[in-house]
Amino acid sequence: MSASSREFDVEAIRSDFPILQRMLDPDTTMIYLDGGATSQRPRQVIDAEVAFLTQDNAAVKRGAHRMASAATDAYEGARERIADFLGAPSPDEIVFTKNATEALNLVAHSFGNGDSSTPARLRVTEGDEILVTEMEHHANLIPWQELARRTGARLRWVPLSEDFTLDLTDLGSLLTERTKVLALTHQSNVLGTVNPIAQLVEAARAVGALVVLDAAQSAPHMPFDVAELGVDFVALSGHKMLGPTGIGVLWGRYELLEAIPPFLTGGSMIETVTMERATFAEPPARFEAGTPPISQAVGLAAACDYLDTLGMEQVAAHEQALTLRALEGLAGIEDVRVIGPAASPERTGAVAFDVAGRHPHDVGQVLDSLGLQVRVGHHCAWPLHRKYGLHGTTRASFSVHTTAAEVDALIAGVAHTVDFFRSL
Repeated sequence: MSASSREFDVEAIRSDFPILQRMLDPDTTMIYLDGGATSQRPRQVIDAEVAFLTQDNAAVKRGAHRMASAATDAYEGARERIADFLGAPSPDEIVFTKNATEALNLVAHSFGNGDSSTPARLRVTEGDEILVTEMEHHANLIPWQELARRTGARLRWVPLSEDFTLDLTDLGSLLTERTKVLALTHQSNVLGTVNPIAQLVEAARAVGALVVLDAAQSAPHMPFDVAELGVDFVALSGHKMLGPTGIGVLWGRYELLEAIPPFLTGGSMIETVTMERATFAEPPARFEAGTPPISQAVGLAAACDYLDTLGMEQVAAHEQALTLRALEGLAGIEDVRVIGPAASPERTGAVAFDVAGRHPHDVGQVLDSLGLQVRVGHHCAWPLHRKYGLHGTTRASFSVHTTAAEVDALIAGVAHTVDFFRSL
């Protein structure tokens, strides 16, 4: 959460990303506009992981030798760094998972574990209700569907409105004394909509519901502080925030982590073991069974360093400007409809659109021929697309290294695509 220590110079930033020099073929420059699926890594992140692997690689918490001690220090140091980036009161509230999906499954599974020793407010049972939203990524929908199926709880959802924001008209009847959990995305991976978390947290608190936040699309793109958000659990993925694949983070209030049972069991998460039973370690170790993603944690900590060096306020402002440019440019192309809200502070850099009469896979193929790397399909959000009568969309998502010229290339590429299909 440190202040920016460098000027936000996009060309200088681009020089930090080796992959951006890649040519897709001798005549085609690669324009990467798919950070919402997987972000690229700056050299500082790559170097941090390589340095660990070539200097300190060893099992953590399992040896008394110097290499094990150095590896453990690096791993736990990464936990402290990530806690600081997220505004967590304690590094003991940071649980490493393999991605945001696993983090969300951890919470949902623990709530439905059926362990009678778990406090009632952390147990979902028959007759309880779980509230999600119609814009959720499958990672924050299916675990709750499965929890409802296993326990007999009722799954409900906040609908989407025609302006691509949540329709909160009936929130008072959706959040009731039976609601145990409100699980929602901070920012839609399709629409770019940033949800009004303060309002939703206040409403959930009024009925005693816990709030689980999917921050995979928000934490890399805006100032982020778990204490200010006031939620109970947060999930995010390293590979969406300039870090490695294979690592995610679950943040949870310590008193809640302390009260829920583990998701996975085995080595490293135990306190004592006999042939008949085991007792479990305190958080976060309780939730980190087996060999953890050690070098990935080091890489993710380096990504936090990198983002903080840029300054999250500057990151947000840069991506807001790109989003406005894209929305204005796409609005001028006939047969193109943006699927998302108009430009505003509650709208960030995921820009999905539909080309009338054309499947997004066809649109993406033409754009790829121009070097534009975008995402096509339903983006793991089928219910959202069904809401708007769409089979899928084409999505561009921006990052710290995206330039205005690349956004202009996107606009020109979409216009070319429309003309190409008209000529057939």
